[in-house]
Amino acid sequence: MENKAVNKAVLVRLLRYALNDKKKLAIAIGLLFAGALADVSGPWLIQHFIDNYIAKDNYPIEAIAMLAAAYIGLMIIGAGLKYAQSIRFNTIAIGVVQTVRKQLFGKVLNQPLSAFDYMPTGKLISRITNDTESIKDFYVFVIATVLKNVTLISVMLVVMSFLSWRLTIIVLILLPIVIFIMVIYQRKSANAYRKMRDLLADINASMSESIQGMSLIQLMRQERAFSEQFSSLTNNHLRAQVGVMKLNGLLLRPLIDLLSGIALISLVALFGVSGVELIGVGVLYAFISYLGRVTEPLIEMTQQLSLLQQALVASERIFALIDAKQQDYGDDEQAIQLGELQCKNVSFSYDGEQTVLNNIDIHLHHRGFLALVGHTGSGKSTLASLMMGFYPASQGEILVDKRLLTDLHKTVFRDGIAMVQQDPHILSDTVRENIQLGRNVTDVVIWDALDKVGLAAQIRQYSDGLDTLFGSGEANLSAGQKQLLALARVLVAKPKILILDEATANIDSGTEKKIQLALNVLRQDMSIVVIAHRLSTIMDADEIVVLHRGDITERGTHQQLLTEKGHYWQMYQLQQASEHLHQLEEETIVTI
Repeated sequence: MENKAVNKAVLVRLLRYALNDKKKLAIAIGLLFAGALADVSGPWLIQHFIDNYIAKDNYPIEAIAMLAAAYIGLMIIGAGLKYAQSIRFNTIAIGVVQTVRKQLFGKVLNQPLSAFDYMPTGKLISRITNDTESIKDFYVFVIATVLKNVTLISVMLVVMSFLSWRLTIIVLILLPIVIFIMVIYQRKSANAYRKMRDLLADINASMSESIQGMSLIQLMRQERAFSEQFSSLTNNHLRAQVGVMKLNGLLLRPLIDLLSGIALISLVALFGVSGVELIGVGVLYAFISYLGRVTEPLIEMTQQLSLLQQALVASERIFALIDAKQQDYGDDEQAIQLGELQCKNVSFSYDGEQTVLNNIDIHLHHRGFLALVGHTGSGKSTLASLMMGFYPASQGEILVDKRLLTDLHKTVFRDGIAMVQQDPHILSDTVRENIQLGRNVTDVVIWDALDKVGLAAQIRQYSDGLDTLFGSGEANLSAGQKQLLALARVLVAKPKILILDEATANIDSGTEKKIQLALNVLRQDMSIVVIAHRLSTIMDADEIVVLHRGDITERGTHQQLLTEKGHYWQMYQLQQASEHLHQLEEETIVTI
C-alpha cells in the first residue's frame, strides 16, 4: 500500500461494502435528511416568534400555542429520527464487519502455508479482530457523522441564506478554514495512527507467542526478558498514543473554537453596524444558534478523522491479506486411482538463494513403500511438504498418476494425498470431532481406524467414549497418542498416498509394531511415504532414499544399503548401539 495520508483506493473500496444493500443505505440517508430538517426548524420557529411577536409586543395565545406545540413536536420527531437512523447505520456497520471478517478468514484459510512462515499468530488474530472492529467504527461513527453533519450544515446554510445573506457570508468564510485544518490534521496523523496500529499488532503477537511458549519461557528462566520486551512494546504504544493526543489537542477543538469565537464577534459587530432595520433580533438569535450548530458538527467531523485514519490503516492491512495470493490448484477433477508418485529433477529453495533440495528423482509405485532418511536439515520434511503441495517446486516437476501435481483439483488433491505430521494439532473438542473434522464419517469407521492404530482401547476406557472432550482432565493424550489420533484421522478418508512425517517418533516399541502391522494392511490399497529417524520402522520399505544436505546420496533396500556401508549403515549402527545401551540400562534397573 502507498504511504499516503488518505489512500483513496482503500477508502473507495471500503465504501463499496455499504453499497451492497443500497435500499437500507438509502433509507438511513433519508432518515438523516429528515432529522436535519427537524433540527434546523427549531431556531427558525424561535426567530419567527421573536421578530413577529416579541418585537411587536403582540402575544396571541392561539398562535403562540401552535408555535410551542410545533417546536416540541419537532424536537420529539427529531429525536425519533436520530434513533431510527442510528439503528440503521449500526445494522449496516455490523453487516459490513461480518462480511469483511468472513471474507478475510476465508482468504486466510486458503493461503499457501508459506504465507504463515513469516507472520506471527498474534498479528494475524489482530487483523481479524481489532482491525475489523475499526471498520465497524468507521461505519457507525465516521460515515454516519459525516452524512448527518454535511446534511445538517447544508440545510442550515440554505435557511440562513433566506434569513440574511450578509450574516451567511461570515459563516461561509469559516468553512474553508476549518476544511484546511482538517486536511492538515489528516496528513499529520496518518503515520502516527499507522504506527500505533502496528505496535498494537506487535503487542498481540508478543502475548500470543509468550502464552504458547510459556513452558519454554519458564524452563529457560526468561520471564524477566519477555516481560521487559512486552513492557517496551507497550511503552512505545503509549508514546504513539500520547503523540496522537497532542495532535488532537492542538488541531481539533481549540482552533475551531477560536474560529467560532471570531465568527460570533463578527456577527455581533455586523448587527451593531447594520442595526435592527436590516437584521432583526430574531434573525441574529437564529444565526448565533445556527453558528453553534455549524461549528459543533465541524468539530465532531474533525474529531472523527482519528477514527477514519484508524479505519484506513486497518483496511490497508485487511485488504493486503484479502488480496494476497491464494493456494493454487488445478482443474483436473479425475480422482487419484493408483497413488503413483514421481519427483523429476526437483529442486527447491525457500528464499531463492540457499538450495534446500537439489535435483531429486524419486519414483513411488502403486502400493509402494518409500522411506526418506537423513540427518536433521537434510531436506526430508521439505520434500514431504512439496509432495503435499504446501510449496511449489523451484525447478522440476512432481507427478501423481503421471499427472502434474499442480494440475489436480483441490478436492482430488486433498482426498487423494494425506499427511500425518510429527506434531499434529488436536482440537479442544470431542474424540469424534477430532477425527471427523466436519466430514461425514460414521462411528463404525472411526472405531475401525482407532483399532488399526492401536488407540481404540484407550478411548474405550473413557466413560463418554467418542464424546469425550480432550483437555477436560480425563482425556489428556501423550505426544505419541496424539500422533496415533492424527493417523486415525487420516485413515478414515482412505487416501491413495499417505505421507508420515516422523509420525512414529514419540511412540513406544509396542505401539510401533501395531503401526507397522497397520501400514502393511494399508499398503494393500495405498502408497506410503515414511520419513523416519527410527530405522526400525522402515526396514520393510521397497526403497530407502538417504538425503544429505538436499542431495540423494544413497538409495536401495535396507539390506542393500547395509552392504554398501555408507551413511545409512552408520546411522543404523548408531541406533543399534543406542538401543543396546538402553536395554542394558533397563536390565540393570530390574536387577537392582
